[in-house]
Amino acid sequence: MLTDSAMLAPPPLPRSLEASFRDLSSEKALVRAGAVRDVVSHALRSDSTRARAIPALERALQGDVDSRVRAAAAVALADVAGREALSTLLVAVEDDDAHVRQMALTALGEIGDVRAAPRLERALRDERPEVRYQAVIAYARVARDDPSGVGAALARALDDGDPAVRYIAMRVADEQRVDGEPLRDAAVVERARALLQSTDARLSVAAALYLARLGDAKALAIVLEVVADVRRTPELEDEQGCIELSGALRLHEAIPGLEKRVWGPRRALRTLLSWGAGEGSRCAWHARIALAQMDHPRARAEILGDLGSWRRATREAAVVAVGRAHIVEARAALQDLGAAVDRSLLTEALEALTEPTGESARREVH
Repeated sequence: MLTDSAMLAPPPLPRSLEASFRDLSSEKALVRAGAVRDVVSHALRSDSTRARAIPALERALQGDVDSRVRAAAAVALADVAGREALSTLLVAVEDDDAHVRQMALTALGEIGDVRAAPRLERALRDERPEVRYQAVIAYARVARDDPSGVGAALARALDDGDPAVRYIAMRVADEQRVDGEPLRDAAVVERARALLQSTDARLSVAAALYLARLGDAKALAIVLEVVADVRRTPELEDEQGCIELSGALRLHEAIPGLEKRVWGPRRALRTLLSWGAGEGSRCAWHARIALAQMDHPRARAEILGDLGSWRRATREAAVVAVGRAHIVEARAALQDLGAAVDRSLLTEALEALTEPTGESARREVH
């Protein structure tokens, strides 16, 4: 049990450059894993350190006896965009430890080197569901310039016997874009329509999110039910996705449900400081933005008012909301904030105001 003094002690300082590389050879696995993370921090600051780090991280991935260190090394190679370690990561897909395999696949997807596509395509048919799960994500990223290949891979994954693989395939399909437009693959659309009828709430709502972007009437009805809180999904991200989509598509039928989320009887449980996350919030922050996208006067006025809040967190939440809701009349107020908010958030919001608005009309599925 930790003593009071240990609990109150400050976190350890990051290792120096040389200490980070030295501790990769420590006798203690947790020290080696921590050193991997510190090596990444140094490598991101210097090309020469990165060149030194990649072989060291490859050795950790190939030969460390502790799976936690090998997994950390796989993640680290992705963090430093280690294309040079492609062959090592491909070998690690066959690691004895399931978590290491998953992290190697994740790293291959994040690095995005098309040379990994053949191995990832084989992984889509692996007998281990956790490998297929990560392979779906990684293959779609690596083969993003081949929409027909991605569509075929996702269609197969949507027939997978494992519900988790089917779910992630549906989520990946929803995120795919071809020349800025949603993926329109006939086989994926067919399987998504079948999943709308699934008794698994995760699958039906994920399918609805994908098809609603294409204008499917049944899918749009499910999105509205989620917004109105009459249909539930255990995935908070998908609940937020339905709310965001209702604003992007300007689904005015969603307004009563959105208003209830922001100003309904449970509003005391909601908090903008969470930016809509958490069980108590019921996605109030996302709902306010969706309403503002539909020119809802009260929602827009509250977001604009929050730009002047004395609380920095509230101001910054409002800055992000202005950008997402495309409230162009807030441009001058944003420019006046200066150092009162995070500069990167401010820049991103101002850039969003110069871009055309997102999806503003329903599209038909062909």
